[in-house]
Amino acid sequence: MVAVHRITEDLCEDSFELIAVHSSLEDYALVYKLNFHLKSNFRRTSKDLETMEHISFPFFEWKDRVNDGYWNLINNSSLIEESMTRDNLFEDETSVVTYHFLPEYKEVDYFLKIEQEDIDLGANIVRILNTIPQIMAAYTIEADKLKSKKNLIF
Repeated sequence: MVAVHRITEDLCEDSFELIAVHSSLEDYALVYKLNFHLKSNFRRTSKDLETMEHISFPFFEWKDRVNDGYWNLINNSSLIEESMTRDNLFEDETSVVTYHFLPEYKEVDYFLKIEQEDIDLGANIVRILNTIPQIMAAYTIEADKLKSKKNLIF
């Protein structure tokens, strides 16, 4: 008889803060602003975050060794060129399809995920982010209510 092991959600659940960021800045420019205002040191990872076979999202990380934290900045949208084969005037036309990291928040540009022991950190970070002129809005999101919470496990 083979033993069956099940992983419960409590075991997989990490405590983290999730902050939505609305900004028209490119990801590298936003990282520069975050590093300046938050005194952080975000760096782009060598590999993008892949959710499916051909869909990847730019991914930045910072390991805060002083406060024992792990921070991530994820771009919420990924543009993929797909070729469409048709038998008409516009055959072999390419189209651009947008995929979202968290589809239930399509209007959000970036997500800041903070894994750190300090529970009250999120409100302070949101306050700082909202003072940056190039950021239109920043607010916390309850990750427990997300349908695509599995995308945040990396």
